[in-house]
Amino acid sequence: MITRNEALKMLEENIQAENMIKHSLASEAVLRAMAKYLDKNEEEWGIAGLLHDIDVEITNADPNTHGPYAEHLLKGKITDEMLDAIVMHNEVATGKERTTEFQHALAAGETITGLITATTLVYPDKKLASVKTKSVTKRMKQKAFAASVKRENILECEKIGIPLPEFADLAVNAMRTVSDELGL
Repeated sequence: MITRNEALKMLEENIQAENMIKHSLASEAVLRAMAKYLDKNEEEWGIAGLLHDIDVEITNADPNTHGPYAEHLLKGKITDEMLDAIVMHNEVATGKERTTEFQHALAAGETITGLITATTLVYPDKKLASVKTKSVTKRMKQKAFAASVKRENILECEKIGIPLPEFADLAVNAMRTVSDELGL
């Protein structure tokens, strides 16, 4: 399996957009926190968080190629379980339902980073440090809280036994650990 440094290098070789790299770093932090919460392999889950969108620019996030192209890039470099979760984080790309804890966790973890970032962007004078769990869960109830964020994906957290308010709190706290690096 590749190391975190190798994963970062690979990410930077395939993604040019700074906001996508920041999203990947935020997803890494949230996935590591989830792994710790669920007593899973933090390194493995963190690297999956880093690499989940490695093909997003190459494929223009086309749901028919996003995920399968990641498989092409990552095959043999990470475990099959990690690869499966990365391909399945966008189930539209495969036409299959998520079935494993890792798949549910990656879908929820990477999606909530988008929602939390959107929450801070809606209030530009706010920093991540001032974002409250209640504001994140409230944003989930609003119709157009973020164009690319699906409520259903965030609710994947409940399929692995993490209630939404607890998950939102876990995600906000995890993102705070990298907030300076993310500029939030």
